Formats: sequence, structure tokens, C-alpha cells
Amino acid sequence: MLDAVSHFPTLPAGPGVGYKPQHFTAILDDPRPVEWLEIHAENYMGDGGRPLAQLRHLAEQFPISVHGVGLSIGGEGRLDPDHLSRLRYLCDWLQPASFSEHLAWSTHDSHFLNDLLPLPYTGETLTRVADHIDALQETIGRKMLLENPSSYLAFDESTYSETEFLTEVARRTGCGLLLDVNNVFVSATNLDLDPRAYIDAFPLAQVGEIHLGGHDEDHDDHGAPLLIDSHGREVADPVWALLDHTLARAGARPLLIEWDSDVPDWHVLAAEAQRAANALQQVPA
Repeated sequence: MLDAVSHFPTLPAGPGVGYKPQHFTAILDDPRPVEWLEIHAENYMGDGGRPLAQLRHLAEQFPISVHGVGLSIGGEGRLDPDHLSRLRYLCDWLQPASFSEHLAWSTHDSHFLNDLLPLPYTGETLTRVADHIDALQETIGRKMLLENPSSYLAFDESTYSETEFLTEVARRTGCGLLLDVNNVFVSATNLDLDPRAYIDAFPLAQVGEIHLGGHDEDHDDHGAPLLIDSHGREVADPVWALLDHTLARAGARPLLIEWDSDVPDWHVLAAEAQRAANALQQVPA
């Protein structure tokens, strides 16, 4: 476990957005109400070029959160040492306010799968995930946040609930947690669970960021509702309502709007961020 005094997220408890290069000029002209930006780590692990130049410029004006999508925290093999080395280099020069990754796996042997796949919540999985988080935190020299997944199925072999599993991972490793409220709503709908009960059971004291994103609606082969975590549209009203319940219990936290596909013009994304700011303003000090 990383020492308790090691780096922990210092993002402002205000609205942030996932940065997209097409918004670079608009953000510099008028970022309101956005207070911080998130980037995906794997987009900035190269050498030089316009992306890194723009990121260096933005980092002079905004706290930056780095969100990894390719480490495969839950994979069976050890973490890729080359990936870890590039990630450490990025964090060393950028000095982000936060680093996070997903509770998922995306590798098998030498193959990389372009998806974030679910895990059974067992003692064996818990040990593997905790070992990987320990290795990651030691390598980058800072605490990470672990994000709850969006789920489309449950494993019969699981012996922990998801909230129990995340609580124990945080206890063993000293990591923080990233609570994706849209993921909670998607998983609860798909698995026929109560999303508010999930929030009530979540270890909210460990939450360093909250995420919101859009989802698509479909139906499974039996006609039951099936939600897809697409990040390709505005946040749905029931997710905003679940956010209000979360903030009432957790207090104000850094709150990110994710919009990664079918990316809109800046004014549309800024309007979603304003709605996030309004939700935060309703939280008692």
C-alpha cells in the first residue's frame, strides 16, 4: 500500500469536462463554468506534436485529471511495464491533480481488446486487482481513483457485491474511488437493481471524483430494457436525479461531464457543465 501522505486528488469541487481538441480555442476564449479538464492518458503518451503542446498550455490554466483506459487493472497477467513507464512519464511532467482507471480488464495474453470487460467479484479477483493497484501506485508515485463499471451481466460466482468489492479494494490499497453515477444507473437498470440503494451502500468517503455521461436505450432479446454506456449524448434526467441523491449524501465533489462520441459544439457541452454546476450549488456547504 502506498503511504498515506502520498499524492491524493486536489481537483476543485466544481464542474469539469472531458477535453476534446476541437474545443481548444473555445475553452481558452470562455471556459465558463468549467473549472478543470480530464484527458485520456493513452492519447498523450507520444513524443511531442500539437496534442502535447496544447495540453501543456491548458495545464498552465486548469487542473488536469488523467483518466486511463488501457491498463487492464483486472486482467490476469501483470500490468504492461511499457505502458506503466509511459504513464509515469506523463504524470511526472504533467503533475495532474488526479489519476483514475477502471475496474475492468481488456487484455488476454498479448492481445488487447478494445473494450472494458467486467469481472467476477471473488477473493481471487480481489487479490489480483489489489496487487495491480499497488504496483500502479508505486510506479506513478501517487494514489489513484478506481471507477465502478457499467455492467450488462452479473457473475454467478461472485461472492462480494460491487460496493463491498470496491470498499475492500480501497481498504487494502489505500486508493480512492471514482463514482460514475451514470454507470450506476446503467448497471442498476440492466441488472434490475435499486440505484439509490447502490449509492447508499457505496463508500462515499473514498470518492475523489464523480462522473456523469449519456447512455443509449435498447432492449435485450426478451424485450427488457437494456442501457448502453455510450458517452455520446446529454445526461438523462433520471441520472441527474440520482446525482442529486448522491450529492445530498456525499457533499460536493469534483463533477465531470463525459461526452466522448458524437462530440457536440462547445456551447452544448458547456450547458451540460452548467447543469452540473447548478447541482453542486444546491449542496449545503
